[in-house]
Amino acid sequence: MKMALKEAKKAFLISEVPVGAVLVKDDVIIARGHNVVEKKQSVLRHAELEVIKKANAKQKNWRLNETTLYVTLEPCMMCLGAINLSRIKNVIFLLLDDKKSDNQRSIERKNIVTTLILHSDSKRQKEYKTMLQTFFRDQRILKKFDSE
Repeated sequence: MKMALKEAKKAFLISEVPVGAVLVKDDVIIARGHNVVEKKQSVLRHAELEVIKKANAKQKNWRLNETTLYVTLEPCMMCLGAINLSRIKNVIFLLLDDKKSDNQRSIERKNIVTTLILHSDSKRQKEYKTMLQTFFRDQRILKKFDSE
């Protein structure tokens, strides 16, 4: 999770929503990435999808069996679909996405075979939550100045 947080910080530093991800197989990192949606101007450039794309190329296989994805924020529906189709075994995430309702989570996870696990490191959770809050606060301030 420490490496996923480093990736989230990279996103933060380039004014991207700070989400980072790392894919591990047999205790070895096979891919890492962070959001580059704004930089690449594509909604498909979420951290999880960046990692899947890199791992597919490195492994020369679209199947990522027996891997674990560490991601800083609970994956969205689009990413969950890709994670599931990629056959990633486990997803360990640091924070729940507070914009999702329990009902939405239930619907999203209904057909997911990947095991989703909420990471329980309160120190890292607090550090990451602060980073997210700072990012979105700064974005609101910038938008306010842009509109004046």
